[in-house]
Amino acid sequence: MSGQKIKLKWDFRGPEANQTAKHFLTHLIEFLQKENLPHYNKKSCQGLEQTSTYLCSVFLIIELKELTFFKEHLKPHRAFYEKS
Repeated sequence: MSGQKIKLKWDFRGPEANQTAKHFLTHLIEFLQKENLPHYNKKSCQGLEQTSTYLCSVFLIIELKELTFFKEHLKPHRAFYEKS
């Protein structure tokens, strides 16, 4: 991957936040495989971030040029510019 990167995030809240986020990450990986996007299927490009007992997020780092595709298909909750 090269160029400007964007970090997409999906937030999960509540006592089952971690389990729900893990389940979502499984489906995210399946989506990347189905859409033939193996360059995003690396540990450095996707994963979990647990903020607290009741907040867990899934992230995916993408290239800016593919932002529209991911927004339309996966509807992330938040997005940030990722530092290189």
